[in-house]
Amino acid sequence: MIINAILKINPNAEVVVRGSDINTCEIEWHNCSPIPKEQIEGILPIVEFEMALDELRAKRNKLLADTDFHALSDQTLSPEMSAYRQALRDITNGITTKEQIDAIIWPIKPIA
Repeated sequence: MIINAILKINPNAEVVVRGSDINTCEIEWHNCSPIPKEQIEGILPIVEFEMALDELRAKRNKLLADTDFHALSDQTLSPEMSAYRQALRDITNGITTKEQIDAIIWPIKPIA
């Protein structure tokens, strides 16, 4: 996550990070100016949120893909399956914090 924060600040940074705690890690800078640890630490919550949102979307996309065959043109999509798929598509609406992501209650897939 530290490397992701560094790259968010400077996408061209070339670094090696040893450790996962910003306060105790060693950062080796290559061909770029060092970024103060305080600046890196300040962006960590944003990076943590973005990473969690990416994971949420990946899980949502897999669950949608698992039910795609129900939505084929030669299939009749049940109202329950339609509602489930819509709930999955809407799951990221209004999400602005990692805490909201952690508190998500996933819709239950109906029996086909």
